Amino acid sequence: MGGTNVTDGWNWRQPDGNATSAYPPAPPPSANPTSAAGANSSPWWSDALHDPWRDPQAPTAIVVNPVPAPGTPGPEPVVDPDAPRPRGLGRVMLVSLVTALLAGMLGGAIGYVAAVRGGLGGGTVLGAPTGGQAPAAAQRPPESLAGVAERLLPSVVTVQARTGRGVSVGSGFVATADGYVITNDHVVEDSTGPATVVFDDGSTASGPVVGQDPESDIAVIKIDRSGLVPVEFGDSDALAVGDPVLAIGSPLSLANTVTAGIVSALDRTIQAGEPGGQVRYYAAIQTDAAVNQGNSGGPLVDSAGRVVGVNSVIKSLAADEETAGNIGLAFAIPINQAKRVAQDIIDTGKPRRTVIGAQVGGGRAPGGAGGVRLSSVEPGGPAESAGLRGGDVVLKLDGRPLAEATDLIALVRKYAPGSVVTVEYRRGTAQQTASVTLAADVK
Repeated sequence: MGGTNVTDGWNWRQPDGNATSAYPPAPPPSANPTSAAGANSSPWWSDALHDPWRDPQAPTAIVVNPVPAPGTPGPEPVVDPDAPRPRGLGRVMLVSLVTALLAGMLGGAIGYVAAVRGGLGGGTVLGAPTGGQAPAAAQRPPESLAGVAERLLPSVVTVQARTGRGVSVGSGFVATADGYVITNDHVVEDSTGPATVVFDDGSTASGPVVGQDPESDIAVIKIDRSGLVPVEFGDSDALAVGDPVLAIGSPLSLANTVTAGIVSALDRTIQAGEPGGQVRYYAAIQTDAAVNQGNSGGPLVDSAGRVVGVNSVIKSLAADEETAGNIGLAFAIPINQAKRVAQDIIDTGKPRRTVIGAQVGGGRAPGGAGGVRLSSVEPGGPAESAGLRGGDVVLKLDGRPLAEATDLIALVRKYAPGSVVTVEYRRGTAQQTASVTLAADVK
């Protein structure tokens, strides 16, 4: 409204009680109230009469400020001290900066505490044990798998034999303190000189093959070395299906390899050998411990660290030996049989075969009832002495059912010469039982 300000009259009362305006007396109203100025200017705002803070006894005061001359500074603006003031940009930035710094300091403190608790605090030596003392080497109980492996590894060797086809690599183990080592016959088969054995510490020794039994797949090497620790032998006849076992050896030339499994089956009759070559028979310990080429001749060990078998052969889906691999079907010669054959070789240089004194016919017995037919018996042999005759069908040997000729041969080889076994057989329609004392046949 130009330079005119309209305000209510702020009054105060003198001590005599008369109201006095805060402003000088207003000039008398214009004589011409209908003039243009008077018509366009009202001394009241619309709700003045209803203002609860206006003193009804105070006269109305209208202050008309003169229009300042051009170039004259205007009146100083009046600012309400209680009115909210807009915050400046600088103040906002300052608050934001302080907040960011505080957040960074808090995050850094949390990270430091986490790092210290995690072993990464400043001044902490990585891996330092509490108290600054180096921890003692972890001790495994002797009966644990690690304890058994630690005890056996110094007695297990890698066997290398030079043949006309190159170098054959297998495994073996120390059987005596004076240097006899047991391995498989097929590891040293056709060797042209001394065999070399490599111990777990990398040291080597050489010696001749002093004897072999191709049918049982056992061979013995004699090395010239002192301070040897022989293995402890267990009892393979005491094994039960499900017993834990370890296989130790050098599969695929990877020395000092230990694998674990269980006894999967017992008296699994095996007829092994390449076509046209040596045929081998034994009633094997079947295990699912991983066994591959190079494990041959190594020990199968029970949970007490005693050798219960000699790893010898695997079943595979491969078409040939070179590509055969582990599928959880491995077979070991029972240690009772292997130990007996090795003892014969060490003592006499020759192995003894256990025989029943009879020839068996090929294939299954006629009639589909199972059993193995004897084609003939040797005069004066164990079978004839027990009353068996050619044409008899042997059904069981010491309670083990027979289905193939291989079963009878392999089971007989398992026993030591002089052992007495019970034979159940069928002659015609009659079923009978006989006790047969097995004999030795020196090759």
